[in-house]
Amino acid sequence: MLPSDFSLVLGGPLYQLYVRSRILKPPLDLVQWRAIVIAAVAWLPLLVLSLIGRSATGGAVALPFLHDIETHVRFLIALPILILAEIVVHQRIRPVVEQFVDRGIVVPEEVPAFHAAIASALRLRNSVALEVGLIVLIYTVGHWVWREQIALHRATWYGTPDGAGVRLTLSGYWYAFVSIPIFQLILLRWYLRLFVWFSFLWRVSRLKLRLIPTHPDRAAGLGFVGVSAYAFEPVLFAQGAMLAGLIASRVFYGGQSLLTFKVDAAGFVAFFVLFMLAPLVMFTPLLVEARRRGLREYGVLASRHAQEFDDKWIRGGVPAGELLVGNPDISSWADFDSGFETVRDMRPVPFGLDAVIRLAAVTAAPLLPLTLTIMPFEEVVTRLIKVLL
Repeated sequence: MLPSDFSLVLGGPLYQLYVRSRILKPPLDLVQWRAIVIAAVAWLPLLVLSLIGRSATGGAVALPFLHDIETHVRFLIALPILILAEIVVHQRIRPVVEQFVDRGIVVPEEVPAFHAAIASALRLRNSVALEVGLIVLIYTVGHWVWREQIALHRATWYGTPDGAGVRLTLSGYWYAFVSIPIFQLILLRWYLRLFVWFSFLWRVSRLKLRLIPTHPDRAAGLGFVGVSAYAFEPVLFAQGAMLAGLIASRVFYGGQSLLTFKVDAAGFVAFFVLFMLAPLVMFTPLLVEARRRGLREYGVLASRHAQEFDDKWIRGGVPAGELLVGNPDISSWADFDSGFETVRDMRPVPFGLDAVIRLAAVTAAPLLPLTLTIMPFEEVVTRLIKVLL
């Protein structure tokens, strides 16, 4: 398999089902139409059934359907974003794979092994067993988690408490056995794709790579690997939107304060940033070794350069008539010093603090509107300006 064949989204049983059902045209045409269709299947029957059950706008339930912020955010915001994110990931991850070869990082003798890593990743992506396993997981563990841990244990449009749990309404059955599983499948497939991506990077990190310690990205030429995490920002934003919807339901209809969730929100953001970046430490041994080697090799070269400079300009070895001002030796000294500083400042990971901040901001962004429940809009804007400036 060649780098140009790599894709995290163009494959798998569900992808083939999309193609055969005509809601997707290869490679990713009609993806907007697919997002609309899937969101409609998940959300519209809930509206119709709750209207039939007279639980859409009020009645005897504490949480009518039209007031359920969490549900609307999940199916009308997060779900379409997760589907549309396929375009972003497809367009941005493939060039990352190609750069391993284009930059000469994968040495010629390792190219066959690199192609084998691509083929292994695509086989994993296309696994029927994995996607069937996801469906089984959703209708067992996923259903139990939703019913016991997430569903509100009070009278809602989707169910009422009966002592042992929640007794589902007609709309609740569609919600529990169709809508929620659809969403969970789309979401878990993203986790599967991330697993495929990280497993591919792990195989690449085991190859013999040509890393240049003086590369200006401070990661020996692997800085583009850290930047690849930005391709998954829509997935992180959708996750943040889900949390925002969940908290909003608890705040507006559960009587809880937003501040009650500050630790949970901080932990949520930290977890997903670590989830995206921590696997990249698989390159740390290579980067540490490249820095150690660079300091040793450039240290020897620096000593030789310094001795020659000292002999010529300090010990009187300069030829008669040669001027110091404008002499190439001075610019050479400055250039060499800059290169040595680059080696010394190499990071042990292929990403910087800017990546951590950016991913955290994207994940936390959907939570910002909730701050209006505890402080005026003007104060929120003022604090944001102070943070940005």
